[in-house]
Amino acid sequence: MKRIMLACGTGIATSTAVNVKLTRILHERGYEGKFKITQFKIGEVVANSSNYDFCVATTQVPPGAQCPVIMGIPFLTGIGMEPVIDKIIAELEK
Repeated sequence: MKRIMLACGTGIATSTAVNVKLTRILHERGYEGKFKITQFKIGEVVANSSNYDFCVATTQVPPGAQCPVIMGIPFLTGIGMEPVIDKIIAELEK
């Protein structure tokens, strides 16, 4: 099971919205039960990143993250989602 960090400024509002969308998309594409998403404040990413396979963030991640970071802004804007989803699926397939 892949462990996904989901990070936004406060770890609550924006990351919850992205979590709902990302979970739905991954379930529709056959990844149900193959991942676990945990939400974080952006300031917690570096300290916790070594325990996760990758991070989807809706704001700039401070230097030092020990896992790949994928920018998740398209989940909020609806623009350019497919390339981001492709990156997420590529990480799930590793």
